[in-house]
Amino acid sequence: MKGQQMRASEKYGDELVELQRTIYNSKNPTRRWLHCSRREWVVEAIRESASNLKNNTKALEIGPGSGVYLPELCRLFQKVVASDIETAHLDALQSIQDAHFNLQLIKDDVTETSLPKEQFDLILCSEVIEHIPTTEDILAGIYSLLRPDGCLVITTPQKYSPLEICAKAAFMPIIIDVVRKIYAEPIQETGHINLMTASVMEKALAEAGFEITTRYKSGLYLPFIAEFFGVRGKDILEYLQTAIRGTPLDFLFWTQCYVVKKGGKF
Repeated sequence: MKGQQMRASEKYGDELVELQRTIYNSKNPTRRWLHCSRREWVVEAIRESASNLKNNTKALEIGPGSGVYLPELCRLFQKVVASDIETAHLDALQSIQDAHFNLQLIKDDVTETSLPKEQFDLILCSEVIEHIPTTEDILAGIYSLLRPDGCLVITTPQKYSPLEICAKAAFMPIIIDVVRKIYAEPIQETGHINLMTASVMEKALAEAGFEITTRYKSGLYLPFIAEFFGVRGKDILEYLQTAIRGTPLDFLFWTQCYVVKKGGKF
């Protein structure tokens, strides 16, 4: 029984890695834009943060997925650690490690981390916190690993974005078969068990001892426009996103993004 569970976990991990490789090159223009625009923001946030740090000695990425950010981290920092609880994810990053002498891959759970405290100048945690049931535990783990003048770049979905709401409906029986035919690409349940509004997320960051220096939201998804209007649909959504950015309607955007610095706990 245990062997079957392990094989099922490995299969899920392999499928998730394949999904993460697909999304940035999706044949669907909106799907590709949603993920690539977030990636562009994260890369720019890493670069700007690195330029503002006193030291660029060591960086950590928690849950690196397909490793899209690791080459940039390795370019900017003397040493980079990528940690994940899934062996399959780390195994999939072997080619990236082979190409970067300053990259270390380790299996670690940030909520019960075994890494030495206060050793990282920058930590990246993109699209991870929504997979962990207790926000406090992951933020406490990150806080303990950051140096006193370190910073955190973190992104997570917004709880009431149309994409998250539609994603729940999409995996209902019969509907998921239709969705997979429409996209003709790997489609997998999100596994999002800890979705937060921006106000809840910002409160959690403050209570963990972080001070927000940058806020950003992106990724407007509206069903049917994304699935059936191709490039024109993506252009419509991008236009609407620009029009409502900074208004109360930006709760519709899929992703909330932050750069925060380590402050003093209350």
